[in-house]
Amino acid sequence: MKLAILSREPTLYSTQRLVEAAQQRGHEVVVLDHLQCNLVLEKGTPGIIYKGERLHDIQAVIPRIGASVTFYGTAVVRQFEMMKVSTAVSSQAIVRSRDKLRSVQILSRAGIGMPKTAFTNFSADVPTMIEHVGGAPVIIKLLEGTQGLGVVLAESAKAAQSVIEAFHNLKARIIVQEFIAESKGADLRAFVVNGEVVGAMKRQGKEGEFRSNLHRGGTGKLVKLSRAEKAAALAAAKALGLGIAGVDMLQSKRGPLVLEVNSSPGLEGIEKATGLDIAGKVITYTEELVKKRKRAEVAKKRKATETDEE
Repeated sequence: MKLAILSREPTLYSTQRLVEAAQQRGHEVVVLDHLQCNLVLEKGTPGIIYKGERLHDIQAVIPRIGASVTFYGTAVVRQFEMMKVSTAVSSQAIVRSRDKLRSVQILSRAGIGMPKTAFTNFSADVPTMIEHVGGAPVIIKLLEGTQGLGVVLAESAKAAQSVIEAFHNLKARIIVQEFIAESKGADLRAFVVNGEVVGAMKRQGKEGEFRSNLHRGGTGKLVKLSRAEKAAALAAAKALGLGIAGVDMLQSKRGPLVLEVNSSPGLEGIEKATGLDIAGKVITYTEELVKKRKRAEVAKKRKATETDEE
């Protein structure tokens, strides 16, 4: 099949590994910068112009959409969907996962364990927000933050109030979350592909750092998830409609608590920690999506033919 990987950085580890894994399976691969894709909208024949040429014959895409370009990136993925191209991650699922408030609402509705969370529209009643999540210390997160940026630990109610008021004065939208002390600066990353946890690691923040993100200097090591942790990861990915997801969880006294579900999880940390071919799993899943679409198209044509004959 002809496969396109949507990535702005072809030299990134994740992009290179996906290209390598696809080529090893005999597929033709192109890396497209989604910001250079021009969308053509006309009746019945939506298309994409890339570097002056109209794209054609692409059977599947694997989106690697950065948080800073979610709006345009998802528009490109949506265009491929309109062109009947199989997408490893749907445009709608990307949108759900990128909106921290919306994703927390979806997880809450699905009955998935997570830290207590509060959101307000620039309310002056900050003490009540802090009280609702169990009191200080609390975690304060920008809704638009990523890779640990825009996340603050407020040790006291006074500090929390100062940080929240500062964000509100800047018209920045934030959520306030319960601080899980027993996690000790560590979290779990479960990599989910097609309803299966294909790899997991424990990420530990560097000394004095409550954030465990590898981009913030954290380290990752292979871990075996408990049955409850696997179930939470799978339920979270399913609730957000993600066939590929990186589910971040905290270990707490009341069981696994889902922090975030990433629709474009990096491959470098998880592959190096586990020694597993996670990229290969992603390609296999994409192959299955293409086969499923082809079977559906054949069945639709057969049904149309039978209707005409009647």
